[in-house]
Amino acid sequence: MASTTKAKTRKTKPKDSSSLNEDEVRSIESLRQSFDGIREELSKVIVGQEDAIEKIFICMLSNGHTLLMGVPGLAKTLLVNSIAETTSLSFGRIQFTPDLMPSDVTGTEILQDRKDGEGREFTFIKGPIFANVLLADEINRTPPKTQSALLEAMQEKRVTVAGKNHVLQKPFFVLATQNPIEQEGTYPLPEAQLDRFMFIVRMDYPQREEEIMIARQTTMGATAKLKKIINGTKLKQYQELVERIPVPEHVFELAVDLVRRTRPGTKDAPKWLKQSVQWGAGPRAIQFLIRGAKAHALISGNFITTTDDLEAVAEPVLYHRIITNFHARSEGITSSEVIRRLLEEARQEER
Repeated sequence: MASTTKAKTRKTKPKDSSSLNEDEVRSIESLRQSFDGIREELSKVIVGQEDAIEKIFICMLSNGHTLLMGVPGLAKTLLVNSIAETTSLSFGRIQFTPDLMPSDVTGTEILQDRKDGEGREFTFIKGPIFANVLLADEINRTPPKTQSALLEAMQEKRVTVAGKNHVLQKPFFVLATQNPIEQEGTYPLPEAQLDRFMFIVRMDYPQREEEIMIARQTTMGATAKLKKIINGTKLKQYQELVERIPVPEHVFELAVDLVRRTRPGTKDAPKWLKQSVQWGAGPRAIQFLIRGAKAHALISGNFITTTDDLEAVAEPVLYHRIITNFHARSEGITSSEVIRRLLEEARQEER
């Protein structure tokens, strides 16, 4: 872990822009203002859920995918649709069902008459996956074969139909939803496939005051018109900006040490974790921690990544990558509790 000297860096949010040029500094300010604008627009139709909105935007800036966990009625579909609208991105939706086929996701080839009238030819008809923002609704309700078609596209950013590759639109984001309550008739995503998602974002019930606002807004017959804050070109520029944000060496070290400590079969794991965790996070988690931390720094208006930024994205990155064992579940120990304790130990070592 970082030394005591390095710990002094984490206590402040540095705004040192010496490693960036003037255009990059202006772009960071523009990004922060864009995020504030998107958040303000979304507040017209989404009450609360500020944490989910921030994490989804961080994921988009990091070119990752998000799995939204929450019971029905929390406006997950409306949130995803509204994000696509405020960012001027095309929106697609797939309602996953037990009888959904891979071709219903990716598209298929059909035999059609040629335009010149000389015979027939196969024409590729694009599926709903060919959109900038794809809502994969209740992804755990479809068989593994169809799940794999989507998850492969998430990784490769392309689909293969009849031996031909078709590149997906850029940018491309999948925001999948899953109901944590209903398990009957579902096909849980295996850990290897869950690892494709950068974040898991858990959406909770609104507060009492928020539910009063929801009742008022949704029963008065008024509909809000959302403004387009950015477009796909600007979003891609922001993604490139995230790549260029500097990361101090001690932040890299913290990310690596944090992930290594989640693995119960290694000497890096603390004794208490070995008793509670069955499986820990892999190297991909380190990449997502760094990318997410850089994006978090940018939306905060900072020019360099700190350990505070890394801690802010630790739970959504690690939650689905830390698998607790039966002993932990019987004691009520969750992945969130494991992450919280690991971060607390890291802070104590830095003091």
